[in-house]
Amino acid sequence: MSTTDSLTRRDFARLAAAASLARKPLPELEPGIKLAVQLGSDPTDEDLQFVRQLGVEYVTIWVRAKDATVENFVRLRKKVEGAGLKIWNIGNTDVHNMEEVVLNLPGRDRKIEEYKQYLRNLGKAGGIHYTTYAHMGNGIWSTDPELTRGGARARAFDLAKAEQGHWAGKVFSGPLTHGRKYTREEIWENYIYFIRQVAPVAEEEGIRIGIHPDDPPVPELGGVPRCIFSSFEGYKKALEIANSPNIGMCLCVGCWLEGGPGMGRDVVETIRYFGRQGKIFKVHFRNVSAPLPHFVETFVDDGYMDMYRVMRALQEVDFRGAVIPDHIPAMVGGPRAGVAYTIGYMKALIQRAEQEVGARRPSVKKA
Repeated sequence: MSTTDSLTRRDFARLAAAASLARKPLPELEPGIKLAVQLGSDPTDEDLQFVRQLGVEYVTIWVRAKDATVENFVRLRKKVEGAGLKIWNIGNTDVHNMEEVVLNLPGRDRKIEEYKQYLRNLGKAGGIHYTTYAHMGNGIWSTDPELTRGGARARAFDLAKAEQGHWAGKVFSGPLTHGRKYTREEIWENYIYFIRQVAPVAEEEGIRIGIHPDDPPVPELGGVPRCIFSSFEGYKKALEIANSPNIGMCLCVGCWLEGGPGMGRDVVETIRYFGRQGKIFKVHFRNVSAPLPHFVETFVDDGYMDMYRVMRALQEVDFRGAVIPDHIPAMVGGPRAGVAYTIGYMKALIQRAEQEVGARRPSVKKA
């Protein structure tokens, strides 16, 4: 009998029953698509002023484990709120893409406990009800940057040249990043072991967890299958296994476009399916030049997807979460130039979608 089976049969019913008694109701989200900007781990007054000038209401922040404390979360929340803004999420890069969890390596249970404590700290900080989680065992893979419109330097991926993954200062080198090939069954079993311990804590704390797609969503990299969060059917099965109103999607449009036909459903179909269930909590708004095996990240208006179709689909399903610009090519003028350009474009798309969809928006079940 595996450890996962043991947890499922002996402990999960008890954990689920206890969690149902302690579950905090998820806060109802106000109508409308929320725009957010990602800032550094300790935003300056000028950073916050820039967001206000953009006419954006929400920010997202990422910190390392040493700063993932209740005290720091409260400090950041008060600082952001003092500038007239709101925090959508504070992420913790040290409990994101955890190889120990995905691959059942030594230290797995310690990392899961660290993640659970992070959720509890978010809950205690007050006013923060969402976090993004990614489940990649050997990081995000890229090849040398390439140039997109106007000579803007941008992230790229060419499967024929892919040799390494990276995350939080770690380098994962192929051909076998962890010394052997893993099976799809192992990856699924490890996910089940993780999510069945984490979901009850998210419910206790009133935190939504949006799971980010694998980037890039290829069948296997470095001997590790990307068999769960690289397709529509993988997400469908994973969310059914979680069986929690608190577990849903951080839909990275860029990753979905990278996968192309390999995702099983296109991004608009995916939004309609999961969005009508209230299972999309956050969206990374990004375009790419082409599907795998080779793509370059582009400006939102310059890739192979008409991004208005994405924004209109979100409006049609009454999406009430946050949408952020993601992986913006490097423009002349520094990072803020790209953010300002992208936010302006996104605001125009939202306004058009609101005007065209209007009262024809269907009612949906909210998580």
